[in-house]
Amino acid sequence: MTNKTFSRRNFIKLGALSLGSLAFKPGLDQQRLINKHKLVRVAGSGNINSVSIHKQANEESLILYQRYKDDLINVYDEVESEFGPEFNPIWYRVWGGYVHRKWLVEVDTVLNPLIDSIHEDGQLGEITVPFTRAYRYSSFYGWEPVYRLYYHSYHWIRDIVTGPDGMPWYELEDELLRLRFAVPAEYMRIVPDSEFEPISPDVPPEEKRIDISIFDQELTAYEGDKLVFQTKISSGALTPVKRTPIGDYRVGIKMASKHMGNGQVTTDIMAYELVGVPWNCFFKLDNGIATHGTYWHNNFGTPMSSGCINMRNHDANWLFRWTNPVCEPHVWTANGVGTRVHVA
Repeated sequence: MTNKTFSRRNFIKLGALSLGSLAFKPGLDQQRLINKHKLVRVAGSGNINSVSIHKQANEESLILYQRYKDDLINVYDEVESEFGPEFNPIWYRVWGGYVHRKWLVEVDTVLNPLIDSIHEDGQLGEITVPFTRAYRYSSFYGWEPVYRLYYHSYHWIRDIVTGPDGMPWYELEDELLRLRFAVPAEYMRIVPDSEFEPISPDVPPEEKRIDISIFDQELTAYEGDKLVFQTKISSGALTPVKRTPIGDYRVGIKMASKHMGNGQVTTDIMAYELVGVPWNCFFKLDNGIATHGTYWHNNFGTPMSSGCINMRNHDANWLFRWTNPVCEPHVWTANGVGTRVHVA
């Protein structure tokens, strides 16, 4: 990206400047910037660009005002509305009114310590601020903005470089386009190897199976006849093009980070580009259907996707670790004839 890769001396000097008080608190891994209220981001994908603030927790009540894509909103309370929607009746009380949580995702601002070396095959990292603009460097144009990266998205770190502000940034590599770009290093948490550790590795692979119910919008995992995991999901939207295919499959490819969408390089936050989708278990390989984490909606229990099985990030991580084939840390793609998946 740039020839200003960090020396050990520059790393120590700029790392201290970057993280301020963290340098004087040995043992402190992260610094959370305190907000006394829950903070949510107006998310969505594709053409979703705003949410409505209603007078009451009811979609039929008076709309008072709008909040727009990537706005941050303080949440004062959660209410379960008698007016629904049936599968997700939770509304947030915000300034002046109420908003349904469908397109609102909880975020935080956590600053992280630097690491002084990157694994030769890449280091998985997680964005820990509501969002940040990534920049790419070229000798001809200098630093140019590209994607906006979001809280709880995961990306492969390839190097530590000097960013446009003179501070340490992590250079990331997009697994789809092999494009390299960078973000401030303190905005990323280094994912420890423990988050790849297999769950129930002693259970014979053929004893593990996954059932996905489109009707119930639910995923269950079994070891033999024993239910070991259950969660609400969002399957493909109920249209011929987006419907999740039913049938019997096997997990065949696993990727800890995946760029989904149209595969364009863009600064447009409305473009259909989901960069850094975490914990993917592909089970229908010909059209790329997978279980994976989701950082762009909060409407689990309702069909929402373009065919994949949307899950909360921590649930997707559990499934990633439990299923076969096993994916080791620093491995971008794991292949094999893996865990059985039944979709009905």
